Amino acid sequence: MWNGVREPLVARTRLITPDQRGFGRTELPETDRAPSLDDAARDVLAMLDKLELDRVVLGGCSMGGYVTQAVLRAAPERIGGLVFIDTKATADTEEARQNRLAVAERAETEGISGWLADAMLPKVLGETTRTTRTDLVDRARELVEDQPAAGVAWAQRAMAARPDSTDLLREATVPALVIVGEEDELTPPDAARGLAGVLPDATFVVLPGAGHLTPLEDPEGVVKAILDWLP
Repeated sequence: MWNGVREPLVARTRLITPDQRGFGRTELPETDRAPSLDDAARDVLAMLDKLELDRVVLGGCSMGGYVTQAVLRAAPERIGGLVFIDTKATADTEEARQNRLAVAERAETEGISGWLADAMLPKVLGETTRTTRTDLVDRARELVEDQPAAGVAWAQRAMAARPDSTDLLREATVPALVIVGEEDELTPPDAARGLAGVLPDATFVVLPGAGHLTPLEDPEGVVKAILDWLP
């Protein structure tokens, strides 16, 4: 999902895109603990240790934003800046939590083929993308259908269990960038504006004509927002 932003960002700064457990080549955590984004945060910190990076600008889109919040909670001294893309600070409502758990259960029992992409694409892609960019809709469908069912189930349960991070972000002392698609239905601009509002030093950018997956839908807009924000 970051391929569209990689080249122009690398021309300006070092860019590292971690392999999220359960979705890429890294297997799910071998633990009896309930799924938790804290495990994903530990992976990020272990990667930073391996690369000998003491402090970084850290960010992510959607679930990646929740992982970023988990890293901030675990090791704020490792973060020199924050980039939140189409994500929010609040925990799930009870309805949203139950919906995630239902998706996790169905993914485990039925797999994801034939239903998950159909359910998700109208939510994660903006109306403009869905009506004018059939190539991008097809690409997003491929990305969804390429995911292992076990990884989908783990991620849904981990996100359902995440805490509210409003107070955590209110205490963040580093510069932050908050980007949101104008047509994002999952974390709409008002939610992203609320996230930016609790951060002491935040820049807020709305990308027109994009939905929840702005790095896919408007990579040029994401790149411009980040490059304009970087010192």
